Amino acid sequence: MTIIDAQVHAYERNHPTRPWANVLHGPAEVTGKDMIAAMDAAGVDAAILVSVFTMYEFDASYAMDVYAAYPHRFRLIKPVNPSDLSVEETIAEWSTTPGAIAIRIMLNRGISDDPADAGINRVLAAAARYNLPVNLLCWGRLEQVRQLALRNPHTQIVVDHLGLQQPYEPPPLDNPFGDLPAVIALADCPNVAIKITGACTLSKQEYPYQDIWTPVRKILDAYGLTRCMWGTDWTRAIKILSYQQGVDAFRTTDQLSSQELSLLMGENLQNIYKWNFKL
Repeated sequence: MTIIDAQVHAYERNHPTRPWANVLHGPAEVTGKDMIAAMDAAGVDAAILVSVFTMYEFDASYAMDVYAAYPHRFRLIKPVNPSDLSVEETIAEWSTTPGAIAIRIMLNRGISDDPADAGINRVLAAAARYNLPVNLLCWGRLEQVRQLALRNPHTQIVVDHLGLQQPYEPPPLDNPFGDLPAVIALADCPNVAIKITGACTLSKQEYPYQDIWTPVRKILDAYGLTRCMWGTDWTRAIKILSYQQGVDAFRTTDQLSSQELSLLMGENLQNIYKWNFKL
């Protein structure tokens, strides 16, 4: 079974040449080499490297450097700014960047909540022209996502992190799956896929986090397995679980058949992001 993580992060220590805009929960540094070592130890073949918005905002240069060092193991996602009037040019340039596989909008970071917002719709339309899926960080904004998906039926939208708010550290959230009905309702839009990333951080139990499976199964059933992708959101989850636990909680579960696991942990991602990964 080919295992591809749908979301990991890498970043340098803060330094004047590439300064941080803010501080992310997690280690002081997770280089590309560190991420490769964690993947190798856990038996993960490849991963999508999402440029860290907290530190680097719209600058994906470090992620690009990591890809240049490990082009077989990573593909790249870059956040874009819908308020930037030149965002279409940014997307066009990104579409020709080695390793680029998608773009991302951080809807929860001061972006308009209006589904008719010209900037957001401009991003979605441009992404469709350049065959780039659009990842959305969108917990609490799922109705907006539904309307955006309807307005842009030719754009492949990918909902980050089950569409749910997730903690950075203990204790567990009181009602982590409280917005599950809205997540399920969004499945009616055929151009929306969903990342089952960071799911273990929603558990109130110790490893192997058995209490996540009833709600996760509802999501898998609603979207159909082929629109779902597993991932860890490493290293954001480091204060809650290890990378190995994030992998093995899915890889060794008895809740999914071997065929379902192959789809969820690698095959679907390759289809949705058009990455023909070869071992």
